[in-house]
Amino acid sequence: MEMKKVEVLIIGGGPIGLACGIECEKAGLEYVILEKGVLTNSLFNYPVNMTFFSTSEKLEMGDVPFMSISHKPTRPEALEYYRRVTKKWKLKVNLYEEVKELQNNEGIFSVKTSKASYQAKNIIIATGFYDLPNLMKVPGEDLPKVTHYYKEPWPFIGQKILVVGAANSAVDVALETWRKGAEVTMVIKGEGIESNVKYWVKPDIDNRIKEGSIKAFTNSLVKEIRENEVVLETPEGEITLENDFVLAMTGYRPNFALLNQLGVTLSLDEKRQPCYDQTNQESNVPGVYLAGVVCGGLNTREFFIENSVVHAEHIIQHIKNKPNGSN
Repeated sequence: MEMKKVEVLIIGGGPIGLACGIECEKAGLEYVILEKGVLTNSLFNYPVNMTFFSTSEKLEMGDVPFMSISHKPTRPEALEYYRRVTKKWKLKVNLYEEVKELQNNEGIFSVKTSKASYQAKNIIIATGFYDLPNLMKVPGEDLPKVTHYYKEPWPFIGQKILVVGAANSAVDVALETWRKGAEVTMVIKGEGIESNVKYWVKPDIDNRIKEGSIKAFTNSLVKEIRENEVVLETPEGEITLENDFVLAMTGYRPNFALLNQLGVTLSLDEKRQPCYDQTNQESNVPGVYLAGVVCGGLNTREFFIENSVVHAEHIIQHIKNKPNGSN
């Protein structure tokens, strides 16, 4: 297999990976973006009818205006926007090409993918976190009726569903499926719906729970999932409910395997945050940079598109300013 050589190899074709590609184009650096799925794969896996928390102008990049019908864009509008960004900048994005193996050979990185082999002087990891769900680790979680991803409400019409979680995704799922005729129960680990849920949605879910349209068990956990039932651990004791589907909106985590292969150090606390210089995004491994939500480790709510786009500029500026160019 022929070895392709680049100055910068970007892992992840989401918005932040694309932003890094734009900065490479501006700097005249040879680069390639590797994406294991579709363009902006994480956004593609969002619920079909999802609305962003951010306004469209805060999601802009590369001097490409983001026009949306309402103040806050939808998933289809975002997918189309980033497609246009990719087209305008003629970004070098290889889709459906998964990174399989990474090696650091004295500052030169060897990368094997599902389709090719690369040699790079610098690597940018912009993999996001939406690919690997946080598992509940309970009996029955591997049953076909359990999913950690949600697309649309139609399969759940007339079904008894359990929604696990209390953040934005869980709230959106509970409301949308209930409005299409599902019998919805929520199981919430804490005291109630999280305070940072989208402000225009939170009163809706609070009122649906208050009136009993959506039943919610707070301070509760899933103990076991069975073919036609779920068992909950509640303050009142163990409760068994009839159930057709479990939608576990339990959040996601970064791909630590890639970081481990490169020797990136993770913090020992519960955040498991990778070590990096916040002024230039370079990790403890020279030539390995982190961009986007991967910087937060398990704290996936610290970084968003709007506050991570600037990572791209910081990274490429640092690469350009290295002695003898990049490395």
